[in-house]
Amino acid sequence: MSNVNAKAVGECCIVCSEEKRIGIHLYSSFICYECEREMVETETSDPLYKLFVQRLKKVNTPEIYS
Repeated sequence: MSNVNAKAVGECCIVCSEEKRIGIHLYSSFICYECEREMVETETSDPLYKLFVQRLKKVNTPEIYS
C-alpha cells in the first residue's frame, strides 16, 4: 500500500531526477508517481529494470551529516 503525497513545491525523484508534486516516500527518498507506475509494470528481463535497481540503491545509502 502506498502513501500518495501532493506538495505545492514538489520534490526531486530519485529515479528520474525531476521535480514532481505527486509520489511516494520510501524512507527519506521520494519517487514520483510516473516512475513508481513504470517500475511496477517493468518486467525483470527488461534492461530498464537494471536502471531502476541502481537508482533504488540510493534509498539504502544513509546520508551522513557532519
